[in-house]
Amino acid sequence: MGRINYRSDLSTDEKLLMAVVRAAETFKRVVSVLYRKSALSFPQYNVLRVLDASQDGQCRISDVSRIMLVPGANMTGIAKRLEKSGFIARKSDPLDERVTILKLTPRGKATLKNIEKELDENTHAMLKGFSSQEKDELLDKVKRLIKNSRKIA
Repeated sequence: MGRINYRSDLSTDEKLLMAVVRAAETFKRVVSVLYRKSALSFPQYNVLRVLDASQDGQCRISDVSRIMLVPGANMTGIAKRLEKSGFIARKSDPLDERVTILKLTPRGKATLKNIEKELDENTHAMLKGFSSQEKDELLDKVKRLIKNSRKIA
């Protein structure tokens, strides 16, 4: 089979956005394999990270939902599965029983710790050759891209 004779007709803008999407999809695919080794999905891992970064390892489910940009109904299902697996505990807020509090369990904390090394290795591999300044600049630009996309979504 011969070489494919193809010339992209995408504009530079489209090429840039497609490259951002490809990088994000590659990252998500690589880390999802890592999370699955610990019986976690990508969103479940993110819930654990939010809780780990929260005061006392706990947070209202509505706040986790808002931070992750996940609808409340979806968050309830994610939380139930995490609780069933022992990664988190769910409890009612003593001040308002309508509010559910999610709390990271020791098993959830240990799982994050177990994932950390391999995750760092994968992250560093994807960002190989980027200086700290380049990473900061790229982060600022991607944040602008996200902000602009919210205006059209």
